[in-house]
Amino acid sequence: QVQLVESGGGLVQPGGSLRLSCVASGRFFRINTITWYRVAPGKQRESVASITEDGVTNYSESVKGRFTSTRDNAKNTGYLQMNSLKPEDTAMYYCAPGAILSNGAVYTAWGQGTEVIVSS
Repeated sequence: QVQLVESGGGLVQPGGSLRLSCVASGRFFRINTITWYRVAPGKQRESVASITEDGVTNYSESVKGRFTSTRDNAKNTGYLQMNSLKPEDTAMYYCAPGAILSNGAVYTAWGQGTEVIVSS
């Protein structure tokens, strides 16, 4: 129904930047809220950022001021700009957009994730 491709992760030095992308495709009308999560080694999943269809954003305290969530509704794409990266940002990052289906239901899609490693 909904396919998701995430990209943009990699190895970066502390203080560096990365931009993650999340592209949704398939049978849906539109995407409502896109939420970004991360799973760090040995830790539970953490919600780090979200952006509504209207562009209202919310961030966890751990990333506020460093990460920026944006989206391109025409392309069904979400972005997570990550600046001033710290070693503790090392994790697998996932986006989870809410896809509105033809029956009105909202299907939360999950991608394969993209790995971010912050290390010198």
